[in-house]
This record gives sequence, structure tokens and C-alpha cells, in this order.
Amino acid sequence: MKPAAIAPSRQNNFAPRCLHTLTMLGFAVTFALLPTGCATSLPTAGGGDASATGSSSGIKLSSTQRSKIGNKIWQNECSGTVAGLTSWNKGEDFASLGIGHFIWYVPGRPAHFDESFPKLIAFMKASGTKMPAWLATQRGCPWNSYADFHSAKNSARMVELRNFLASTIDAQTGFIVQRLEQALPKMIAATPDTSQKARLRATFYAVAESPQGVYALIDYVNFKGEGIEPGERYNGQGWGMRDVLLEMRGQPRGAAAANEYSEAAKRVLNRRIGNAPASRNEGQWRAGWMNRCETYKRGI
Repeated sequence: MKPAAIAPSRQNNFAPRCLHTLTMLGFAVTFALLPTGCATSLPTAGGGDASATGSSSGIKLSSTQRSKIGNKIWQNECSGTVAGLTSWNKGEDFASLGIGHFIWYVPGRPAHFDESFPKLIAFMKASGTKMPAWLATQRGCPWNSYADFHSAKNSARMVELRNFLASTIDAQTGFIVQRLEQALPKMIAATPDTSQKARLRATFYAVAESPQGVYALIDYVNFKGEGIEPGERYNGQGWGMRDVLLEMRGQPRGAAAANEYSEAAKRVLNRRIGNAPASRNEGQWRAGWMNRCETYKRGI
């Protein structure tokens, strides 16, 4: 597919056309951008339609494109190692699995953060991905604690899980891309203020105009979520994509918008660290989080 130049029409200097092709990482990425009034309908990563109802942003990626993005996220979360695909960080009460370190809680445990691993498994089942029989029927993480998890790191079940995750990078990336497809409508629906709705739409599309911006959006929504879960707040302040987009200053476009998105993400995450309970010691993650956000200025 030949990359096409972007020549967006604008409404209030921001609203793009219904369909663009962005040149990203040496290949083209097609967006079905759906401002109010568009009649475009395109297939989504989940196999449905992105219609004028605004249910999807309509990103379509080839397997090669997904592979490049997936490998970068794998590097961000797991240093690109197979061992890192099954993790349980000290001080946390959940397992972090796969290239996106998808959260998996022990049954009955309070879920402070969005539990994404069961959603990944549901996505894989729907797409026909073969998986271990025990995993297909498992309800909740079978390891009860950090100590239990790490004592089982070489067990047959853990090795089987790790091998399964290593063999399904493309499917995991498809799940992450689908999450971005659905993120903007969710964020707008969760935002009552009309001016903030417009700001979210404007900044989302502005960031998506550059190659590094597309990567930044895909990575961050996996990294810290959409920012719409009520439980994902400290002192009433969140840290998801919605918070970053609203934190952006000025009206930059293209690469400049990706750079400001990077800086806004750093400010939001530093605010999260400052608001976090002292017992969580979130300052230990600051350097890694800041480094990750800095990659949004460079892309892949």
C-alpha cells in the first residue's frame, strides 16, 4: 500500500476528514476518523464496522505493521525478553502478563486497576487463537501472591503460559490496537463537559498526524489505559490517555503535537506519583516511566 500525504480539512482548525492514510514507520496506516456527521464505515480490528455512530477510530494495520509496534511495546514492558512475558512486580498484588503486561488478579482480590488479561483472552478466543485448555477456562490468576508466582516460574504451567505468550505476539498487538480504536469514543462518552469533548477529539487527531504520534497513542493506551475508570484515580486525579490529552498545552500539530503529548504524559505521571499512597512507593518507577514517554518523540 502506497503511503498517501495527509491533507486534512479542518473544523475549528482541528476536525480531520473521515479517512486518512498516515505514513508511519515506513508504511501506511489507515485511520477512519469519525467526527460528527461522517458517514464512513470501515472494518475494525475486531472484525466489526466502524460506523458513523463513532464506535471506533478505525485503525487498520497489516501483520507487518502490528509486528513492529508489538515488538516495540514488548521492549518497553519486558525488555523484549521471553522471561518478561510472565511477571509479578514486587509490591503489586497482580500478575503482569504478555507484551503489554496485561493485569491478571487473583480471584476475589480488589481490582484497583483495570484487569486487562481476561479481556485479552476473550479477544483471542473470538479470533480463534489456540491456547492451553486450562487457560481457556481459568477464572482469575492461579498464583496467589508474588512469592507463589516466583516460586512457580519454572513450573510446567508457567512455562506453557510463557511459551503461549511468546507465540502470540501478533494477536496481543491486535488486542492493543483494537483498544486504541475504541478509546476515543469511550473517552468522549465519559466526559460530560462539551468543551473538553472537543479538546479530546482535537488533541487526539493532532497527535495522530505524525508517525511517532501514532505509536505514542497505541503505546500509552496500553501502558496506562484510557483514563475513564473511576477507580483509577489518586486524590481525584487520573493518569490515563484522557488525562494526557487534556493536559496538552497550546494547539501543536504533527510532530510538535507528539512532542507535547510526551511532555504532558510526563507531567501526568509525575502528578500520579505525587498523589500515590506512600505505601505504593511509585517513585521507584519514575525513571522508567519518563524514559518511556521520551520515546514518543522518536517513534520506533
